[in-house]
Amino acid sequence: MSFDEGAVRVVRADKGSVLVAPDDGLEPLRAVLDRDGLAALDDGRAVPTVGDWVLVDDADGEPHVRQVLPRSSALVRDSAGATSREQVLAANVDVVLVVEHLDPDSDLGRVERLLTLAWRSGARPVVVLTKADLVPDPASMAQDVGAAAIAVEVHAVSAATGAGLEPLRALLTPGATLVVVGPSGAGKSTLVNALAGRDVMSTGERREQDGRGRHTTTHRELVPLPGGAVLIDTPGIRGIGVVADEDALATTFADVAELVALCRFADCHHEGEPGCAVADALATGELSRRRYDSWRKLAREAAYQARRADSRLAAQERNRWKKITQEYQRGMRGPGRPRG
Repeated sequence: MSFDEGAVRVVRADKGSVLVAPDDGLEPLRAVLDRDGLAALDDGRAVPTVGDWVLVDDADGEPHVRQVLPRSSALVRDSAGATSREQVLAANVDVVLVVEHLDPDSDLGRVERLLTLAWRSGARPVVVLTKADLVPDPASMAQDVGAAAIAVEVHAVSAATGAGLEPLRALLTPGATLVVVGPSGAGKSTLVNALAGRDVMSTGERREQDGRGRHTTTHRELVPLPGGAVLIDTPGIRGIGVVADEDALATTFADVAELVALCRFADCHHEGEPGCAVADALATGELSRRRYDSWRKLAREAAYQARRADSRLAAQERNRWKKITQEYQRGMRGPGRPRG
């Protein structure tokens, strides 16, 4: 087929190539990355990821990705390891489904961490609490999670029985893109299958020792759904590095941000200063110690990541000018001219 008619969407990204899906209903085709020709986007070098819209041509007989179109949103995490590089998990997403299990008990800190990533992406977060059929009072547990998910819809669901899925199906409007994120064993693939109405992702059996499902998803993949929406399933996230800005943290922790604004001193460290509204709220129980510690931890991580990113950008700029200088010097010497 010819790729002259416009953009196609990345349904799966692998090293050196991607699978792209044309709008004409044909099977996805593999296209090679033209890394030297790809332009940089605002969020870094434009290596395409799942959900990206790209321009592809096959003028030389083999499909090549020539351009990644600007993203309306990007779900970004800090990469593992000591580097400051960021990983774009999904692009052009409308809704981020933050999936957490009710059995075993939900990890509120992890929910807050994923919500911060979701708010920073520019997409709308929705919390989905799975395995509601395995606990005696899912509604009460959902209220507890809701206290840590301010201004976010929280739904307790059971993919096994179908309970609670209708509010999620209402999100699957034509043209909508949703991404599912959460830990291994939270039932993300089972949830995707339930929303798709068929088995589109493989699932694992539930482990007896801890009640969790086995880790089955090993890559990110865009799944088309009946009605025109698409879902992006992701592998379980073990270590979730935060790439956040002040607005994302302030949205996730709106209650803490409100207290910080009431402190007497603008540079209050909340460590015994007079007139500290945060300390007063901790003393009265208005703000829980767990919530405060989670906010402090994420704020420190975000600040550290920002410092590393600044160092990386500075190094890239130095390298860029070094190459410009080298090219200029070569041009001044001309062909065959001696160095000295």
